[in-house]
Amino acid sequence: MSIISTSKSESNYDFKNKVVLVLGGSRGIGLQVCKEFLKANAIVYCASRTNPNFQGINHIECDVGDELQLKSAFDQLKTGIDFLINVAGTNLCEPIENIDVLEWDRVLDTNLKSFFIASRLAVAIMRTSKFGRIVNVSSIAGRHKSAVSGVHYTASKAGIIGLTRQLSHEVAKYNILVNCVCPGQTRTEMLQKSMTTDQMKSLEENIPIGRIADAREQAMPILFLCSEDASYITGAVLDINGGQY
Repeated sequence: MSIISTSKSESNYDFKNKVVLVLGGSRGIGLQVCKEFLKANAIVYCASRTNPNFQGINHIECDVGDELQLKSAFDQLKTGIDFLINVAGTNLCEPIENIDVLEWDRVLDTNLKSFFIASRLAVAIMRTSKFGRIVNVSSIAGRHKSAVSGVHYTASKAGIIGLTRQLSHEVAKYNILVNCVCPGQTRTEMLQKSMTTDQMKSLEENIPIGRIADAREQAMPILFLCSEDASYITGAVLDINGGQY
């Protein structure tokens, strides 16, 4: 069964003069997040190794797993930062016997350590203005398990949830709200590399909504968590997975 998406084409949010940094915004969900914030009139920066080459997105070349490069990226935000969206991620589909320590470290550096470093840098700025929103992108794999990904990927995504909950507790007094979203499988380049066509077809048959999400359906809840409509939400973990449990 395939159900057609009914997502709207325009944003209902207005983030004029708000500065957003998307960590890992050059493709997939991250790029869609950048595009939606642009539609909502925000000033958008993308920190990534690859340039998204999209008009209006200010690209900062950065290896997100490198602390010095991340510090340099934040130094380029001359007008401060209102929203930090941590999306950066890499995925490898290997069983534990094929994962060595170097590969473990590479995945954890990209998927989890980068979130910690970026959040620490953002909080240092946000606490002075007594305002900030941080949204971390985990995964359905961090809530349950993955049919294809390795233990390093699922461990990193579960770690993001713990990071979110603890950080939200520590910084709420500064009016900094920290939340997390857990997307289900989404039609991105990463999914196409991780699953075969037959695997995706089988997956769709087991999703209650009846289809794999598109990137906008993952991006818009992130904008919601940055909006005034979410001013009393922090430490939350929002499942965006089409009803998979």
